[in-house]
Amino acid sequence: MHILFHHRTRGQGAEGAHIRGVVKGLSQLEHSVSILSLPGAEPDSTKNQAVSPTKGHGSTSKRKGLFSKFSELTKYMPEFVFELFELSYNLIAYWRIRKTVNAKKIELIYERYSLFMFASVWWAKRKNIPIILEINDSCLVQRVRPLTLKSLAQKIEKWIFKNATGLVFISNRFKEITEGAYGNIAPSVISPNAADLDNFILDDEKGNDLRVKLGVDNKIVAGYVGVFAKWHGVEWFIDEIVKDLANHPDLILLFIGDGVSYAPIQQKISDANVSKQVILTGRVPHNKVSTYLSAMDFGVLPDSNDYGSPMKLFEFMAMEKGMVCPNFSPISEVINDNETSWLFPANDRKACIDKVYSIAKNIEEQKRVGKNARAYIERERQWKHNAKQIISLL
Repeated sequence: MHILFHHRTRGQGAEGAHIRGVVKGLSQLEHSVSILSLPGAEPDSTKNQAVSPTKGHGSTSKRKGLFSKFSELTKYMPEFVFELFELSYNLIAYWRIRKTVNAKKIELIYERYSLFMFASVWWAKRKNIPIILEINDSCLVQRVRPLTLKSLAQKIEKWIFKNATGLVFISNRFKEITEGAYGNIAPSVISPNAADLDNFILDDEKGNDLRVKLGVDNKIVAGYVGVFAKWHGVEWFIDEIVKDLANHPDLILLFIGDGVSYAPIQQKISDANVSKQVILTGRVPHNKVSTYLSAMDFGVLPDSNDYGSPMKLFEFMAMEKGMVCPNFSPISEVINDNETSWLFPANDRKACIDKVYSIAKNIEEQKRVGKNARAYIERERQWKHNAKQIISLL
């Protein structure tokens, strides 16, 4: 089947990994997949990327430069102006989707849903082409950017969710929220995130070399990879754990990434005089992440939300690393506590810290849970499993 993957995102970070993963999963099922991205944007490439974006749709340096400048400009726009731009993009999307579908004889459109994006469903419905939407965002959930045209967004979203061929939700909770607000919606499946085992290969030799380089070869290393943002709880986690970290000299925290909370976290570490026990690397190249994960003993996810499916959870498990996680329903749906990772009551900061200290003392537990986690990913949460769920909607 000829499939078009359409998205209106920057294609970076977790969303880029998700896009590449779904495309690879569909390709493994012997479907032909083309990606239609924003002009000048594309899912960030890696050495092991299996499928390249469609040529002729925003791959030139000039377009990338213009996109970069426009993306930077949107940060300073009033919200209602940004939303008007999102609405106007429907004209561009309509023309580009129609052109690509006709040129490549597309039989299925798979779209990463974006607010105010209705042209794709409207056109596909007119042409009797199936269109499946992947729901990672909604005007019904808490968002980084608050909505000003919320009433209009909800009306458009309700129509889209009822008229698409199928919907792919990342959690049962997300589906429940949607059905509670809109009633009957298109047929749907629950498909949490997954991991690409070709990109996440445990390498003990490289991991040990990195541990020696960092001076932690004889320590227990708990790690985090991702954005340093308030909703991930990294700032409060550091704030709480540095209070007693010096009394646990064998525990090292290895935190990879950056973001708005990076500088405040760095200051907290310095003020608590625990710089030798908390290592901040900043951002590292995507193809080096697996080496850093190999150097860890287990992971920490301090916070999340009640509808999302954290990508980093699946990547840690793919690397034989269990994670200490809050028991929000999307996480508890994919984790067996004390078997594939460890859960603590969501929003209970003390319970999170206590769990980290407890796991750090038990090396055998770390190894046992890590192996179980990897086996779970191999068995159920590779991208080909997600692809099978997507196709089932047809």
